[in-house]
Formats: sequence, C-alpha cells, structure tokens
Amino acid sequence: MQTRTLGTSNLVVSAVGYGCMGLEGVYGPGAGRQEGMTIIRAAVERGVTLFDTAEAYGPFTNEELVGEALRPVRDRVVIATKFGFGINPDGTRYGLDSRAEHIRDVTEASLRRLKVETIDLLYQHRVDRKVPIEDVAGTVKELITQGKVRYFGLSEASAQTIRRAHAVQPVAAVQSEYSLWTRDPERNGVLATCEELGIGFVPFSPLGAGFLTGTIDTTTTLDPKDFRSISPRFAPDARAANMVMVDLVKRIAERKGATPAQIALAWLLAQKPWIVPIPGTKKLSRLEENLGAVNAPLTPGDLRDIEEGTSRIHVTGERLPEAVLKFTNG
Repeated sequence: MQTRTLGTSNLVVSAVGYGCMGLEGVYGPGAGRQEGMTIIRAAVERGVTLFDTAEAYGPFTNEELVGEALRPVRDRVVIATKFGFGINPDGTRYGLDSRAEHIRDVTEASLRRLKVETIDLLYQHRVDRKVPIEDVAGTVKELITQGKVRYFGLSEASAQTIRRAHAVQPVAAVQSEYSLWTRDPERNGVLATCEELGIGFVPFSPLGAGFLTGTIDTTTTLDPKDFRSISPRFAPDARAANMVMVDLVKRIAERKGATPAQIALAWLLAQKPWIVPIPGTKKLSRLEENLGAVNAPLTPGDLRDIEEGTSRIHVTGERLPEAVLKFTNG
C-alpha cells in the first residue's frame, strides 16, 4: 500500500483509508460485530492505516467496534474520530454541541470506547454556529497539549471557518464529501484553502454512496433503512438522469482494465498528493477492489477525458437530504 502525508502535518497514512460508518447500517442492514471486526482487520492486513469513525455512528457502538478490532495493531494505525453532535446517553440527539465542556466530555468517552490513550485525529463533525470556531480550536489545542489528541481536523467546514480555526490550532485534515459527482470542494474554496495552508483533505463518500461503482441503477430496490432511500440524488428520476455519469466512468474503466470504483477512486488520488479517500464496505471483495485503485493510475489523457465528459453532465438532485445539509458549513 502506498502512503500519503496529510498536508504538512507529518501525519502519514495509507493512500486509501477505511470509512467505518457503513458498518452501522447506514446503507441498509449493518454488519454484525464479528463481521465488522473481520473486515477492519482485513483492511489492516492489506496495508490500510487510516480508520475513520465517530461517536455519532451507532451512536457509540462504532467506536467500540473500531477500538476492539484495532487494539492488537494500535501502533500500526491512525484512528480518526469526531465530536460535535449533541447526543444523550440513550442515543437521542439534540442538534450540534461544540461547547468546550462537551468536547472534553466526548473526548474522554471516545478514549474509553476506543481503548486508546490518545486519539490520532479528532475532527469537529459539523460546525456549531453557536460556538466561535476559535473557541473550538482552542479547546482541542488544550487536549493536544494534554496528550489526549494528536491532530485536529474539521468536517464539512467552509474555507473561512478553516482559516479561522487554523490560526488558533493547525488543522491537519479537512473531511468533506468529494467525488466525481460531488465537486463542491473545488468550487467553494475549500481545496484551495487546504493547499494554501498545508492541510490534508479526506473525501468521504468517494464512490458517491455506491452509485459510482455501477452496481446501482433505476431498478435497484433500496432498503427503507438505507439513507439513500430518502436522498434526493437517489430518487428514481434522479437515478435515471445520473446514469450518464456512471456510463462515463464505465467507459474509462473498460479502457483501463479496471472497475468503475477503481476509476472513481483513482481520479480522486490524481487530484492532489495530499488527498486520502475513505471508502467503506462490508465485503472483502469490495475492500480489495477499492484498494486496487492505487494501482490504476490515470494518464493525463484519461484525466482530460474524464474532465471533458463530466463538464457536460448535470448531476440531478441534492447530495444529501435537506435535514442533513442544514448542518453543513460549506
């Protein structure tokens, strides 16, 4: 597995990480505990070193799973988790909460669930407009000084918010949705800001929540518990309109002797050397397919063809339901 450094932070990770959220049933039935441990450890065996979780996944249970699965190889991996949602002990939510005391409490709880002494990368999951980002960064800076956290990250933050936070505590990584059909970070200044400030970028949903793999079409039935069943971009009409994007990726994949998923990930890897996508899966075959993207480099001609093709495609539907988008700061 190739490695990459997240910006100028000196945080070295595998070129492709592993997003653990999907193990909790976000895309239909979740993985059982043993199944989840097996796929996480399989990722480690294949060279993955960056594992992404959050207290909100489950909630709480994903951190426990990740901590148990990675405990035998703790010295070989980078564990990223997140704070920022208001979550009661019973799992009910009350919006966003990045008050200093809440960040400290969540960090202590995450340390216990993950069974680690230090969280490698701690993200603010969503920007809390009620709390100045300078205060948030200052609180994380204290946690870093105390040895409870190594690096600070932001998720779905605007370019302005990133700059303000970075001035207080250097931001090692920014996590936002980014893929061939979600190019917002290119247009809203986030990628440019990361490059200017030396910050790594970690795209989540790098495969368009599975759509770019070519395994979903207009006939696919989504489980009612699958978040895509209420996502505008996966509505029947939108799916039909968006198949043109999949067709483009498939054409490139056939030409390269690769799969659509590998092309979608290889495209992200080709954008910047400090970009590290975190696809997730419950299947060993898909894990190996995703990791194969590092061996499917795209030529300048391939990239031109993709750029020209996507420039003519209008993606139909918002990337997330309105209730979720309201928490973004992009």
